[in-house]
Amino acid sequence: MAVAKKDQERVTYAWMYGQQARKDGKERAVPDYWAEHAEAWLQGFDGVPIGGEPKPMSDSLEAELDESAVAHGLLNDGS
Repeated sequence: MAVAKKDQERVTYAWMYGQQARKDGKERAVPDYWAEHAEAWLQGFDGVPIGGEPKPMSDSLEAELDESAVAHGLLNDGS
């Protein structure tokens, strides 16, 4: 389901204001102004990453890599 850009901006701002409230030592109570986006505000307050949980890395990541790229050093290994 697509979210309108304006609605997404409001969710982002609610999340940011929730984070700031936690940093300012305020209580975990959604202000009336953010009632429509209370879930985003609370996620910001609780430090939950915006957009939900991070996706876990695949268990078969090594199998997904191109073996020839690995053999020829085409992947950046930091060296």
